[in-house]
Amino acid sequence: MPPGADQSTAHGLATLIGPVPGLPGPLYAGLARRIRDLVASGSLPVGHRLPAERELAAACDVSRVTVASAYRVLRDEGFASTRHGSGTVTELPEAVSRWGPPSSSPGVLDLAHAAPEAAPQLAAAYAEALTALPAHLSEHGYAPNGLPQLRAAIADRFTARGLPTEPDQVVVTAGVGDATATVLETLLQPGDRVLVEHPTYPGVLGMVSAAGGRCTPVPVDPADPDGLIRAARLAARQSSPRLAFVIPDFSNPTGARLSATGRRRLAATLWQQGVLTVVDEVAAELHLDGAGLPPFAAGLPDAATVTVGGLSKAVWGGLRVGWLRTDAALAAQLGATLVRRQLSVGMLDQLAATVLFGQFDAVLDQRRAQLRERRDALVSAIGGLLPDWEVSSPAGGLSVWCRLPAGISSAALAAAAAPLGLLLAEGRAFGTGHAFDDHLRLPFTRPADELRRAVEVLARVQAGLRSGAVIGAPARPLAVV
Repeated sequence: MPPGADQSTAHGLATLIGPVPGLPGPLYAGLARRIRDLVASGSLPVGHRLPAERELAAACDVSRVTVASAYRVLRDEGFASTRHGSGTVTELPEAVSRWGPPSSSPGVLDLAHAAPEAAPQLAAAYAEALTALPAHLSEHGYAPNGLPQLRAAIADRFTARGLPTEPDQVVVTAGVGDATATVLETLLQPGDRVLVEHPTYPGVLGMVSAAGGRCTPVPVDPADPDGLIRAARLAARQSSPRLAFVIPDFSNPTGARLSATGRRRLAATLWQQGVLTVVDEVAAELHLDGAGLPPFAAGLPDAATVTVGGLSKAVWGGLRVGWLRTDAALAAQLGATLVRRQLSVGMLDQLAATVLFGQFDAVLDQRRAQLRERRDALVSAIGGLLPDWEVSSPAGGLSVWCRLPAGISSAALAAAAAPLGLLLAEGRAFGTGHAFDDHLRLPFTRPADELRRAVEVLARVQAGLRSGAVIGAPARPLAVV
């Protein structure tokens, strides 16, 4: 936000909007588009009362009819509503999914999903799990809330990372998404607000909507991740959210990481505002440069957060084992929701996960080394073949967040790359409204040679889009996923 721009006043909002006469198209359309972009990016919080038409018209030096028409467009598009006694208030339209399921089609390189291949220890872990399985075959085969030995292993991992945890604070789920959906299903009421980082993981946007909630975006700047604190404090005051969903370590898709001080301040801010924080730690231990940081929940009351995590990124997406960690009483409540839905996670998967926790440091060391090599290869290839793309090397996680050059749309890139065997997720999948079409997430979860060839395809596609030429078939098929 520009210095001195108090968005609660007509003058402050006019400062954020900028000169209206300089906007393209009809004045009312340009004004509506600018306000819409401020709401979609999170720069203007959801639930914010817009100035009266006459006041904003004077501040922007346009007619009242222009402002009235702009407000009408915003209401028609779902970015504003009229509330009795509150005037025109900012809103967000229902999320539209632009992110499909992973592809396993021959000849397709799937870079729409950040999903590495299985860790080398996985097959042996299943073999060992099979030897342990007969001891359970005389029982019913269900383990509500998770096998005791697996819950103890997860609790021990939290404790070793600086967050003392008992097994009864842990519930085992069928992956991180299952854990997140369980929290939302249990705790959200229709219409409840959820603070989300912006951009964020596409899955959570859909899950909030499915649970009847409404997302309130909070901007994330990879260059200043601790700036999230200021924006979250303002959004919490103005929209009274029930929950917040944060990825403090290597946020998906930006790769931003909150500092140790930043996470303490954000955690305390949300707790003081009465907001329960759902903390996604799926990439927390995938630090590629430097060391790990304390868990977000460290130092807070256990009931202040629900931390979700899983083995999909460190081990394999096909191993559907995740977890949630919180206060024991809340864990029991969340576990009851899970039991109503699916009774138990598969026994063999849980036994294999227990084996893997016994060698988890070795698993992580190998995965980090692999991802570090692939990250460097991808960043180097982008720098060599797409020098007009803005990209920085993240200190961890699984992907880079690229700012595209002017005039290049991620939706157009994704559409043109698909016939060439390259599957991409357009930038808008990671945001609300119309945001982030000028960005593209590229995971570095495939081998280096596949990543280099993917960048070659992107360079060809971009050149074709700029020239208006039709993109032809690839010179050679891309690797099978």
